[in-house]
Amino acid sequence: MIPRYQKIILGLLLVASLGMGIKLWQLRDRAHKNLLAGETTTPTEAPEVAPAEQATLIAANDLDNSLVPQMHSLPLPADPGARARAVLGKLLDLYAAPDSTHPVPGGAASVAQVFLMPVPDTKATQASENQLAVVNLTGTFAASHPSGLETESLTVLSICATIRANLPNVTEVRFLVDGQQRPSLAGHADLTRTYLTADATPTEGSRP
Repeated sequence: MIPRYQKIILGLLLVASLGMGIKLWQLRDRAHKNLLAGETTTPTEAPEVAPAEQATLIAANDLDNSLVPQMHSLPLPADPGARARAVLGKLLDLYAAPDSTHPVPGGAASVAQVFLMPVPDTKATQASENQLAVVNLTGTFAASHPSGLETESLTVLSICATIRANLPNVTEVRFLVDGQQRPSLAGHADLTRTYLTADATPTEGSRP
């Protein structure tokens, strides 16, 4: 025979369990309703959208091996490194388009990062205002890039010229692939050297 005090304790445990079950069901139902309504339990900030500005893209043209300036309106962040990545992403989107004059697959996702750093002034004790841009491309982009000296050189030079057109302080560019130095882009264009942006100049007039 079960003692009376044990019956009381058992009854209290059953009541507590039932109450907890009801409370959990209510919380679950409330969370489900919030999810359906698109609500969250903590406030979230709206993503910051960069204002649209005019950017100059120096696009390659395989028909005559030229570099042609094009004006485009696109969101440009204030941070110089992010700004460089944005304009290069747009440039590579042009190359990935079906009607591209320089067909190269990959698009904006092919630019992993762009880092900017000061270029030491050999005639002064402090760094000059000139900057070096380190463009980190993805391995997928390099692997899918068409092979050939002219097409690879046009890609590299158009990237350098586009950086110079939008960030005049950048005088030098180096390339990495997946964060590592790579001998060439797709077998020809040298990626071990430092490119001078002054050497990458448009060869035709601007067009929309």
